[in-house]
Amino acid sequence: MNKNIIISVVLGVLILISVVQLVQLNSLKEKSGVSSVPITTQGSSSSSSGGSNPIPGNLNNLPDMVGGC
Repeated sequence: MNKNIIISVVLGVLILISVVQLVQLNSLKEKSGVSSVPITTQGSSSSSSGGSNPIPGNLNNLPDMVGGC
């Protein structure tokens, strides 16, 4: 078989899969009612200060780094 035909078939399958996933994602968004949710990130200094999001008690005793030297 020609190599270009194989590449074209694989590319077509990948495009078909991405279209199916796009349709599924849109249907999930419509079912959940989420149109666009702003995502906010917190820096490491604000998360350790215990501002608006306090850390649960079982997470306070975790080490800062796991593994390494």
